[in-house]
Amino acid sequence: MIQVTISPQSLLETGITVETVDNLRLFKFTDELQSRLETLLEKNKLGALPPQEEAELTAITELDRLFTYLNSLLVAQQ
Repeated sequence: MIQVTISPQSLLETGITVETVDNLRLFKFTDELQSRLETLLEKNKLGALPPQEEAELTAITELDRLFTYLNSLLVAQQ
């Protein structure tokens, strides 16, 4: 079995943006990365993810958890 790994850091440059929401600057996924996440989640529900896409989904969800946490800290400071 071949293990495929994708680093969440590899998604930072092209997949993350900073947007102002209610006077707060928050980390957000680009439209492209959000769309890709939704596609991967749907394929995962169907059990149709090859190892490369499983690794991609894992990396994106790790990044999502990290930015959700950071955004919650930013909101709590206001």
